[in-house]
Amino acid sequence: MSQSLDADHADICDGVNLMTPNADKIRFFRSQIPEFACKPGCHDCCGPVLASTEEMARLPRKSRQAREAALADLRCPHLGENGCTVYHERPLVCRLFGTTPKLACPNGCKPAAPIDPAVAQEVFLFFKETRHVLV
Repeated sequence: MSQSLDADHADICDGVNLMTPNADKIRFFRSQIPEFACKPGCHDCCGPVLASTEEMARLPRKSRQAREAALADLRCPHLGENGCTVYHERPLVCRLFGTTPKLACPNGCKPAAPIDPAVAQEVFLFFKETRHVLV
């Protein structure tokens, strides 16, 4: 795929330009969740997760067989041999792992500064109020 097409796809997906009521919320939350490096080779947080329908629309579709196999292994269907295959489009809950005490990294990895507690509270409220489906 050309770089131009990648850039066009990023404009559509990264901006969550799916014209949904939650698009602005998701964009805001993504901008507020701090990033950090995980322990190389660790995938302890990559179990089955829930995502909003808007986030699911950004992920490649997996076959029923791939989803069932991942669930049987208690892992995300987007976890590949070298880590997350959808890292740049990963759902909010995946981004949140390790940034808040409620979703602490089991290996102690964390960003230099945690997510603002008020923003974390807003994200958790979004999770509670928004329909989510199993990835």
